[in-house]
Amino acid sequence: MSEAKELIVKMIKERSCLKQDVYAQVHSTFSTLKEVLAESIEGIQDEFANTDSRVQFYYKDKGEFEAEIKMAGDVLIFHMHTNVFQFDRSHSVWNSSYLRDNELNGYVGVINVYNFLADSFKFQRKHDLGYMIARIFVNHEGHFMVQGKRQLGYLYNDFLNSKVSKEELTRIVESAMIYTLGFDLYTPPYQHVQEVTVGQIEALSMNMNIVTGKRLGFKFSTEDGEEIV
Repeated sequence: MSEAKELIVKMIKERSCLKQDVYAQVHSTFSTLKEVLAESIEGIQDEFANTDSRVQFYYKDKGEFEAEIKMAGDVLIFHMHTNVFQFDRSHSVWNSSYLRDNELNGYVGVINVYNFLADSFKFQRKHDLGYMIARIFVNHEGHFMVQGKRQLGYLYNDFLNSKVSKEELTRIVESAMIYTLGFDLYTPPYQHVQEVTVGQIEALSMNMNIVTGKRLGFKFSTEDGEEIV
């Protein structure tokens, strides 16, 4: 076998097999996450009981790679990406000995968490905006970290020492819920909404189709000086 072919086979054995391990780990993590979501919504419903029938909650399993929960006026969508990624070399995680000693530990699967307004789905407002509030990275050994907004960005960033468990996933889900419920719908600046087309107003009368988002007209990624990267 030529030197080039030997290198090709070595890379396939090393990286492709590793990526299969990462995929299996994140897939297992996502299955556990679905259990956590279902149990969390059930627990909230039990606590809320008959407080107000207008406030609704649900959990939906939307297939192998997606799950959805509704809490009052908000929807959170959890989506598992089917590909495996490597942390960018500029990422601070490379400062850890865990990755310096074995760069293969820097290959991760990703679960993205998005926040939408429940009315966007109820009234089929296809142009409404949602926001990625967090993404969960999991490697082949079950080490994880979370990048996201506020508490989601600083409570779960110890990649070296954090291992996936049902308890950890419960904490992440609860943090996402707390952030979402505190992330209110703001009115956009007046100059951004003072003009409307005939088509938009006709659409509004039919299905309320003017674009809506929690921070429409604002730069969500920099509203508190932070960015999701």
